[in-house]
Amino acid sequence: MLNIQYSTFEKECGTDEAGRGCLAGPVTAAAVLNPLCFKNNSVDSKILDLWNKLNDSKQLSEKIRFDLRPYIEQFALSFAVTHIYNDEIDEINILNASMKAMQESVLKLTHRPDFIIVDGNRGIYSKLGTLQNKSGKIFTQEEIDYLKPIPNQSIIKGDSKYLSIAAASVLAKTYRDEYMDMIHEEYPMYNWKKNKGYPTKEHREAIRKYGVTKYHRLSFRLLPEQLELQF
Repeated sequence: MLNIQYSTFEKECGTDEAGRGCLAGPVTAAAVLNPLCFKNNSVDSKILDLWNKLNDSKQLSEKIRFDLRPYIEQFALSFAVTHIYNDEIDEINILNASMKAMQESVLKLTHRPDFIIVDGNRGIYSKLGTLQNKSGKIFTQEEIDYLKPIPNQSIIKGDSKYLSIAAASVLAKTYRDEYMDMIHEEYPMYNWKKNKGYPTKEHREAIRKYGVTKYHRLSFRLLPEQLELQF
């Protein structure tokens, strides 16, 4: 089983994102406030067996991810998921969009965390409150004041080390996959149901044949032969 806590704080929150390297669709982040049930052994053996499979979502099958999701949502003290869509990614760049998705997810939690652990090598407050984007939410001073005092720690490969980050990874991945399955119905020729917007050969061949859609990230290098696409 993964480590339950990084810090000694009672309410520790894990955050992670999915879809950062995709050519289309949102980047999606989740925040999960620690599942307190593990501290009092209140999980039956069947659920515990499923929880023991919890890991970085990329290491899990789609079935296991979706099997885990309802238990993560049931046993977390609180959880939240945020999509940052492609138009905002184009405006503020993918790194800022990823950070913002995690920040928004923390703000949506029903309990304020005492500590936040973040998958990767950057803390969650990168450029907090400095993004002057037009297409999406801009944090209020009250929200900035709420977030900034919460201590946080970035952890490389944290989704394979800590329970709450792994849980956030599963939520971010499954909610994003559902979104990509939905927009696949509108543009089936890109096969987003299978590739989820990642830069597969099939996806890039479809861009070459059919052009771009309203869901593509125009700031990305969509075709390998083009240094920059002009629209």
